[in-house]
Formats: sequence, C-alpha cells, structure tokens
Amino acid sequence: MSFTKGELVHSALDELGIADYDFDVIPEQLQSGIRKLDAMIMNWNGRGIILSYPISGTPNTPDPDSDSNIPDVAWEAVVTNLAIRIAPSYGKTVSPDTKITAKNAMNTLIAKYAQTPEMQLPSMPKGAAYKNIDDRRWTRDPESEILLPVDETIDPSGGPV
Repeated sequence: MSFTKGELVHSALDELGIADYDFDVIPEQLQSGIRKLDAMIMNWNGRGIILSYPISGTPNTPDPDSDSNIPDVAWEAVVTNLAIRIAPSYGKTVSPDTKITAKNAMNTLIAKYAQTPEMQLPSMPKGAAYKNIDDRRWTRDPESEILLPVDETIDPSGGPV
C-alpha cells in the first residue's frame, strides 16, 4: 500500500517545519496542497516521468484519503518537491538541505522513470533491400546512351556531323 494524497501533503508540511501538533491544517489548505501535488505530477508526466499517480477527478474537492499509488522510491522526491512548491503559501523559506535532497531525489526519479520518446532518424535503414531513390550521393547518375548509325561520326560539339 502506498501513501494517501493527504499523507503526502502532511509530510511536505513536516518538511517545512509545520508540524501537526503546532499548526492545525484546515481542510481547504489540505485540498490546496493536493491540487499543487496534482499539478506537480502532471508537470512530471509532461516531462516524461510517468508515475502511476491518479490525478484528482474534481479539482475543487480532491479527496485526501485517496491512494496516491506512487512507488516507495518516489516518496522523497514527491514530498521534498511538493514542500518547495507549497512553501510560499505558508510564508516559509525552504532550507538548502531540502533543496539538495529534492534535486538528488528528482535525479533518481529521472534515471529510473523518465521515458524517452521513440524516434527514428531519417537516415536510418528501414529494412532489407530498402533503396532510397532520393539519396544518390555514392553512385553516379546513369548516363543516357547515344545510339548513332554506323556511318555517322560524332562532332565534339555534341551532335552528329
């Protein structure tokens, strides 16, 4: 079982030094954190970091108890990067250690989960016996034959005499 979306937001708040015993998180702040979490994961999806995180169906009332489906290896990257995203909302400054941890965890995610788009270069061979008729750099164009009657000779200017 992975963490819930609400647990991820609470962990990000803990990373900022906003503990539950010292600061009560109201439901609107929790929902705002989940919306920022959804936006961050959608941004990562666009960058090729594909996690199995389900985006909230209703952006106005996301469910904090819904399962996040993120793998354990992605927990630190999600929490620390979310803390960086929500810190301005609470008037907090992120510590340099959190920034370094977020960067290192993100590099781990990129190495593990980033999917490069598949592409085929135009000069790549396309299969057996493929002949590209537009690319004749290595062969000479065939010359057309000039057939002359036996009794005529060729003038050096190009025509029969």
